[in-house]
Amino acid sequence: MSSNQKDQTKESGLHTQQKLNYKKAHFLISAAKLSQCPDYIRKEVAFAGRSNAGKSSALNALTGSSRLARTSKTPGRTRLINFFAIEKDLCLVDLPGYGYAKVSKSLQEDWGRHLEDYLVRRQSLAGIVLLMDIRHPLKHFDTAMLDWAKTQSLPVHILLTKADKLKYGAAKNALLNVKKIIDANYELVSIQIFSSLKKQGIETLCQQLDLWLT
Repeated sequence: MSSNQKDQTKESGLHTQQKLNYKKAHFLISAAKLSQCPDYIRKEVAFAGRSNAGKSSALNALTGSSRLARTSKTPGRTRLINFFAIEKDLCLVDLPGYGYAKVSKSLQEDWGRHLEDYLVRRQSLAGIVLLMDIRHPLKHFDTAMLDWAKTQSLPVHILLTKADKLKYGAAKNALLNVKKIIDANYELVSIQIFSSLKKQGIETLCQQLDLWLT
C-alpha cells in the first residue's frame, strides 16, 4: 500500500472520528410520550434496560456527574423519556426502565405502549445502548428489545453492567457466553463489559456513541 493510500485509509477511519465531550451533557426535557419529544434533535442514542440494570448509574459515570440521571434505591422510578443534550442537536436519552417497577399492570402496559411508539417512530434515533446486569443477562425484556431492533435494522450496543460484582475470569466468561448467543442470532449488535462503580468500559462506550452520533 502506498503512503497516499495509507493516508486516505487513516482519513476515512477512526483516526478522524470526531470525539464528543459527554461531560458537557445537561438535562434538556422530559417527555411522557412521543409527541412531547423535541423535534429539532438531529441524532440521539437511547439507553434502555430493566429498571435494576443500572441505567442511571451508567449515564452518570459516562458524563462524570453524580446528579445528571436520577438514581434510586427503588427501581422503576423513572417513568418519563428524559433527554440530555450533549450539543444543541445531539442527545442521550434515558428511557423508562421496564419489567421491575412496583406499579399496576395497566400502568406498565401504558409505559410499554409509549416506549414502543418512541422506538418505532422516532426518526432521530441512531442506536440503542441496552444495559443488562452481567449476572442476569438476556432476560425477556432484553431479547424482546433485540428482536425489535433486528426488525428495524437499528444497531444495539450491549453493556453488561455491574461487572465489579464478579471476578475478572467470571466476568470474561459471562461476556463470551452472551456474545456467542448474540453472534448466532443478531446482526448490528456489539457488546462490552461495564462497571459504573469502577469506571470500567467508559472509553469503549464513548467510542461507540461517537460513531453513532457523529
